[in-house]
Amino acid sequence: MISRRLLVRATAASAAALGFPATFAQTTNWPEAPVKIIVPFTAGGASDILTRALAEKLQARLGQNFVVDNRTGAGGNIGMQAVRGAAPDGYTIASATIGTLSINQFLFANLGYDPAKDFDYVSMIWQNCNVFVVAPQHPAKTVQEFLAWARKQPKGVSYGSAGVGTTPHLSGELFRARTGIQAVHIPYRGAAQSMPALMAGDTDFAIDNIASYTPLIKAGKVRALAVTASERWPTMAEVPTMAEAGVLDFIITSWGAFVVPKGTPTSVVDKLSAAIKAIAAEPAMQQRFLDTGARTIATTPKETVAFAERERVKWKEVVQISGAKME
Repeated sequence: MISRRLLVRATAASAAALGFPATFAQTTNWPEAPVKIIVPFTAGGASDILTRALAEKLQARLGQNFVVDNRTGAGGNIGMQAVRGAAPDGYTIASATIGTLSINQFLFANLGYDPAKDFDYVSMIWQNCNVFVVAPQHPAKTVQEFLAWARKQPKGVSYGSAGVGTTPHLSGELFRARTGIQAVHIPYRGAAQSMPALMAGDTDFAIDNIASYTPLIKAGKVRALAVTASERWPTMAEVPTMAEAGVLDFIITSWGAFVVPKGTPTSVVDKLSAAIKAIAAEPAMQQRFLDTGARTIATTPKETVAFAERERVKWKEVVQISGAKME
């Protein structure tokens, strides 16, 4: 028996052969089969958790299974390559991030895909920020106190991250450049090593993901001095922004977006984008994301393209400042 999904593909192929656009052949009944969402990172991370929450809602709203598939490796590049090579039929989605869409192209000599040309953009799905943290025993209670302290250290200061090219690494480099302090990056093999190092005072500061550090901040194991969002973060309203703390031009947000293989029918892209917008407006979903350390966000396809491009301009500069390169 021929499945409905194969029938849709065959109809689209026939239309293409006759010179009709794929959107003409695409049924408005998508999805008619399970949809795969490729998360290019390990299970249990922020991107994975938020994607799975959204997948549940999409399944309920659109009436088909949305299955999350973790394809890890090369900073997310392996998963993105898999989506780039998938059929443009709406049944393979990438849960992409700031790294895979706006940073990696400046870090890796051979990315294996073009983030601007190989995908159709659907919508942003989540956004969070970083937080400037120090050990609880550190004398600084504000960013300005930290800077005054740092400038008195004859050998400079150090900051840790989960690895070269991560947003915490690049955030630290940008902070060094914006403030003029001497700061050395200490890369660890992951947050499981970098976080205890900060708590023990082995490193002097970190500018890391707010979702990762919120439990430590609430437990008093680290001290938050500022957030890197444009406004105060809703779950940490007592902590000033970097601008309020006296460090200007320092807005760092992490974010995720859905993209699909280039050539996916516009009707599918628009239907998926509209579903995400409706889900993001649900108060329960907004709270669920906040509890995980992120905000729900939804954008039109055009807005998503424009946002990713603006981010590329910023992160190209930051990567150049850092001198970071990945094989």
